[in-house]
Amino acid sequence: MAYQGFAQEYLGMPAVTRAYTTACVLTTAAVQLEFITPFQLYFNPDLIFRKFQIWRLITNFLFFGPLGFSFFFNMIFLYRYCRMLEEGSFRGRTADFVFMFLFGGFLMTLFGLFASLFFLGQAFTIMLVYVWSRRNPYIRMNFFGLLNFQAPFLPWVLMGFSLLLGNSIIIDLLGIAVGHIYYFLEDVFPNQPGGKKLLLTPGFLKMVFDTPEEDPNYNPLPEDQPENQPGDQDQNQQQRPQ
Repeated sequence: MAYQGFAQEYLGMPAVTRAYTTACVLTTAAVQLEFITPFQLYFNPDLIFRKFQIWRLITNFLFFGPLGFSFFFNMIFLYRYCRMLEEGSFRGRTADFVFMFLFGGFLMTLFGLFASLFFLGQAFTIMLVYVWSRRNPYIRMNFFGLLNFQAPFLPWVLMGFSLLLGNSIIIDLLGIAVGHIYYFLEDVFPNQPGGKKLLLTPGFLKMVFDTPEEDPNYNPLPEDQPENQPGDQDQNQQQRPQ
């Protein structure tokens, strides 16, 4: 029963959230089982551009460290806020959600070229949290039963928590900065006088991820209409009185 419940919950996750969290868990499991090492995953511009180890552009977003408190803490926040975004403001807009992933990852990678950052998964999580918090400004949050605050303060609370744990806050600041850039370009600037939408999801992403909408003006041919299908005609003939 427990397995069935877990499988049902897993399959009930929206597609992008399921794919990303699964990739993160499997990557960490592979490192834990020593199939691969973090040295094969971390962001290294020299190895990417000179040795053509292109996979590092992706794998540095998938590894959150060895199994422990930090890993589970990040996974919980990643799963929770990625899913709430995908089922909330991005419902029915999977292509736009994927484009946000690509846009955020691109900006973080550019910053990583000029800073000694090896893994950007935590920054990506903070970006998701930031976008969700700005789109839900009136929700009251409770952090470990100690702090009560409005949702927009959540990224800053998480940054303070990282500081208390002795971690560098550069990663958190990067996630907040990229999240704010996306939020400003997507939600704020288009609504300003003279503003316009600058982040346009490419058409090929919409073709791959979004279900095409039915044309309300489309009229099927007479032979394609349901009432003219052969099965319906046979049924109608059988129902005629003898």
